[in-house]
Amino acid sequence: MSDVAVNTAAVASTAGGQSHVERAPGAALRGLVASAWVQRVEAGAAPYVHRRLPNGAVELTCTIGAAPRLVGPLTAPLTETIAPGATVVGVRFAPGAFPAVAGVPASELTGLDVAAEAVWGRAAAELGEAVAEAATPQAALSLLEHHVAERARDGGEPDPLVSAAVRGLMPWRAGDVASIRASLHISETQLRRRCLSAVGLAPKALHRMLRFQGFLALVQESIARHRAPTETLAHLATRVGYADQAHLSRECVRLTGVPPRVFLAQTRMTCTEGHDHSASFAPLLSAEPVTSRGPRP
Repeated sequence: MSDVAVNTAAVASTAGGQSHVERAPGAALRGLVASAWVQRVEAGAAPYVHRRLPNGAVELTCTIGAAPRLVGPLTAPLTETIAPGATVVGVRFAPGAFPAVAGVPASELTGLDVAAEAVWGRAAAELGEAVAEAATPQAALSLLEHHVAERARDGGEPDPLVSAAVRGLMPWRAGDVASIRASLHISETQLRRRCLSAVGLAPKALHRMLRFQGFLALVQESIARHRAPTETLAHLATRVGYADQAHLSRECVRLTGVPPRVFLAQTRMTCTEGHDHSASFAPLLSAEPVTSRGPRP
């Protein structure tokens, strides 16, 4: 859900030749993985330039035929190019779940895109080889999920206090970090230390990213319903919990690199056809109070 084109020209040249389809994780990965996806660029299409947005999560990705990589919790947008004919499979860990699977603090990967072999050694190389031999992209994705499930069986449980904090910081579930800290009966220093280890981010930074994911969920829902925008940016900002439209604009520039109207135009051009992000946005929107929702068809 967090991938958007870098510029209008790039979007126009690739919108008809690429796809991104997500699915919910299997039962064995519930609570550890938020979503899994297959992304493809057709052989005859132009290279697809897209931007990963900070979302509070670690992602395990593998371009079929290449070695798997780990993208740590980002603090700024990260651009990359997917070559024509390439297929990428990936899973997004739930914020705070990565250390239970990897055995290392998420803070070691903050802001980084590294070879998975640097964390998992030869097992990651073997995973890449197996993915390359998979009969279909869906089978390749299943191998990735199986690898995570196997590692989770050998690991511990996610930090329960951080998991509770993450749930509270999700869109529409908390007013601020201070209220979450008070409800957990923990000091600011302790919460920050444990969040940095489990999530790779301080609580306030995570809260900002999760709130923006709520805004993105509203945008993706609108695209999935094939409806034209019916709400102003000011109303969307209010729905997600921003103080006003200017607050949303500042956060959008901080997390995407572009103003909201540019971000919305790019996202609609990219995601109108061949994209299904419902596995990411539906769980977020389920927490939105009915009274704050905008007009629906």
